[in-house]
Amino acid sequence: MTNPTLFVAILVSILVLVLRPSHALTAYLAALVWYPNDARVSVGTIDFSVGRIVITVLLLRCLCDERIWRKFAWSQLDTWIAVSMTVYVGIFCLTRPFEMAIENRAGFLMDTFLPYLVVRFIIKDKTTCVSFLKGAGIVIALLAVFGVVQSITYWNPYLLLIRFRPWNPIFDTIEMPSRWGLARASGPFSHPILFGACFVMFLPLIWVLRHENKNWSKLAYCLSGMVILGAFSSMSSGSWVMLIAIIFCLIMERFKRWIKPLFIGGVASCMAIGIISNRSIYHVLYDYANPAGGIWYQRADLIDSAIENIDEWWLVGYGGKEPGWGERFGTFTDTNNEFILMGILYGLLGIFVLCAVLISAFRGLMRASRQTLDPAGKSLYWSLGCVLVGVIVIWQGVSFFGQMPVLFYSILGIIGSSIGLAKSQALARSESLGMKGNKVILVRG
Repeated sequence: MTNPTLFVAILVSILVLVLRPSHALTAYLAALVWYPNDARVSVGTIDFSVGRIVITVLLLRCLCDERIWRKFAWSQLDTWIAVSMTVYVGIFCLTRPFEMAIENRAGFLMDTFLPYLVVRFIIKDKTTCVSFLKGAGIVIALLAVFGVVQSITYWNPYLLLIRFRPWNPIFDTIEMPSRWGLARASGPFSHPILFGACFVMFLPLIWVLRHENKNWSKLAYCLSGMVILGAFSSMSSGSWVMLIAIIFCLIMERFKRWIKPLFIGGVASCMAIGIISNRSIYHVLYDYANPAGGIWYQRADLIDSAIENIDEWWLVGYGGKEPGWGERFGTFTDTNNEFILMGILYGLLGIFVLCAVLISAFRGLMRASRQTLDPAGKSLYWSLGCVLVGVIVIWQGVSFFGQMPVLFYSILGIIGSSIGLAKSQALARSESLGMKGNKVILVRG
């Protein structure tokens, strides 16, 4: 039997070569979220997922087609992304065996930097962006339907594809975890919490489609509801808390004047809670941020461990070695916090560049929102900001792996392109006003 991973990769690669750029990007997204990342094609010691093969083909198409890349303009976010990639690759190669490090970082770049570049190249105007969001909405909503079916019926056909995983192949079916009589749906993802987070990440981007024409305006509400059900199908506290945070942020779009008072009140409340309870605020929050149960206390203990042992990892991390913090949990060190994972892998510099990327993205979105006069554009920038807030929330309970880093950097690519669109529109508007002013002067003269 031919490896289905190779067959799917070839089929989708053909599609991304012949379809329009926005539709090619949608085809890549569909392959990414519908096909398991663990099922790979092995070439020597290198493992290629469907996503890695397809994104390479799509990038080559972008670089060979001047109509796609000629409008690309470098931005501040691009600079910080490039700096972060340099840190992630450089420190990793300095602290690991060179050959292994090169192979690992090649796969890392294919899962992060390449998707970011491709999205930046392809999304060059509002039409392309909206076209991709429409396709992405349908792809994600259909996956949500599968998630609901899997949660109710305990049916997971993806277990049959795990035998094509190069490491630890499983040939027998395994029992799916459950809560309250429902299976914790994971679909083609490696863990239910990531499966649910995928839906929540795209919820704001689907919600923004309500500004489109009459048919898509109605469909946006329907697709958003389906995506919310998909998030619930994971039966995971992490994705549920992320969903609550993003829905709150989307509601606040209509009450922006309350954001600053709420932020100040939130900071003051955190300080008061810490003083009254005589506990770190994250311990208090984690105690109550578990609507579906789970071991959230471990997340707080992980932060404590990182703070207590900062002298061991602040420079370049642990160099791929086990930190040894698992003794207080009775297991291995489960680094289910993205910021702490960056510290363990790359030291404080890794945390710094990640925060710099997020700050640059937030600042760019705020600036773009001020520059544009289009209500739909302002809503898009707000929705992209909501995605970043949701990602920061979910990072407190899980670190991204599998398909999730690819999705995150793809959304960063959308942010980078959207910021550029607002800037170009502002320049065009100012040039137009300048030309009108010159005409008035000439007439008066």
